Amino acid sequence: MDELIPLSTETLDAMPDGVRVPSYDRKSLTAGIVHIGLGNFHRAHQAWYLHRLFDLGLCHDWAILGAGVRPNDAASRERLIAQDCLTTLIELDPTGMSAEICGSMIDYLPVEDGNGALIKAMTDPAIRIVALTVTEGGYYIDAVTGAFDAKHPDIVHDADNPETPKTAFGAMVAALRQRRASDAGPFTGQSCDNLQGNGAILRQAVVGLARLSDPDLADWIDTNCSFPNAMVDCIVPATGPKELELVKRFGIADNAPVTHENFRQWVIEDDFCNGRPDWDKTGATFSNRVHDFETMKLRILNGGHQVIAIPGEILGIDSIAATMGNPAIRGLLRKVMTEEVAQHVAPVPGFTALEYLDLVDRRFSNPEIADTTRRVAFDGSSRQTGFIIPSIRDGLNAGASVVGLALVSALWARYCQGVREDGSTVEANDPNWDALHQTAKTAKDRPLAWLEMKQYYGDLASNKPFADAFERWLTMLNTDGAEATINAYLNS
Repeated sequence: MDELIPLSTETLDAMPDGVRVPSYDRKSLTAGIVHIGLGNFHRAHQAWYLHRLFDLGLCHDWAILGAGVRPNDAASRERLIAQDCLTTLIELDPTGMSAEICGSMIDYLPVEDGNGALIKAMTDPAIRIVALTVTEGGYYIDAVTGAFDAKHPDIVHDADNPETPKTAFGAMVAALRQRRASDAGPFTGQSCDNLQGNGAILRQAVVGLARLSDPDLADWIDTNCSFPNAMVDCIVPATGPKELELVKRFGIADNAPVTHENFRQWVIEDDFCNGRPDWDKTGATFSNRVHDFETMKLRILNGGHQVIAIPGEILGIDSIAATMGNPAIRGLLRKVMTEEVAQHVAPVPGFTALEYLDLVDRRFSNPEIADTTRRVAFDGSSRQTGFIIPSIRDGLNAGASVVGLALVSALWARYCQGVREDGSTVEANDPNWDALHQTAKTAKDRPLAWLEMKQYYGDLASNKPFADAFERWLTMLNTDGAEATINAYLNS
């Protein structure tokens, strides 16, 4: 199109034909949710369910106030405020793309040291849910014990400075302290991150932090607030130049568009202390079997992402869909998941584990999703410990094979050496990259050095069947390369 339409509330009626726009009056919405972490996933997933609920004429007192606690969230705020917190969602279906304007967020709070604006917003009795997408590694969890890491410098700061916290959890504690004092009542804390038992983990973080400075408040939070577990699922690539050009093809000037696949799933425990929107009317599922749903998703989809993205990066393959076009990598996914993961995953309504694997195979192979291997391989120190190592322990506990999962771990070690097989450098791609990189270089000559990182592997270095398989695969990766090693596994 020759002339792009700037995205704003005032221009919604002028959007090009075929672009779905809100049918509700955004000016009539009032906030009921503060959401911390306004990344692409939230805007394509939780915000969309609420937006579609508003389209039905329901729950208009549950709009979202966006928030961030990191300094770089300020740039995101600036982009979204400039377009009235609207987002163009572009669905990437192999049969054709479509665009929809999502309008469920009505403001983005200032990003400040001490989080004063965020705390003030959360003390408002109208706010009944505080939700978060702060990444799997953002909950201050000891990777081996699963306990709250009370010694982390951020947590020590918040415990010592409870009125001017750095973290989202510190801000929640500060707001709940004020709500208790003013009789505003509790709110529900809702994690929307890819963590098993994410609600329980959020409870652990909030209550654990409160207990460091105010044990009575911690008890009040633990008794009165609710923290429902949930499983969230939608493949949402990062926004880059390609996505910024793509939105222009729809005739829209949007500086923060989001692309996503043609699949969403949200399974939630119905445990809300102060009311909730009727998300089930737009496709979410309230269930007391969240654990089974999330186990299937985390082990097969999120674990599967690690299985294919890391060898893809080693081989210089840029996209997830392209990795699925590589017979060795696709074979690795199918064999590891079929033989070493699926048998430890219970069926859920609608899917057995193998049927879910078939769905994941199709989703990963979607050529319209420009999801990069680098993005998916990011933060292996959280994702391997969250998505791969639990399957290793499942297999060992059941006396089953973990040879393929040992190869997946060896591929991660090989990746962290920091050089691809074409000689190009892997730039830092993990919050703990420096330590991982040094250990990976040591492991070239002494493979068990990798498994001796107890913060990730616990006691697995002393498990001889797993450790022997890992050592054999890492040695082969260093001498024969990734593709030959994967093929050796496939032919074993």
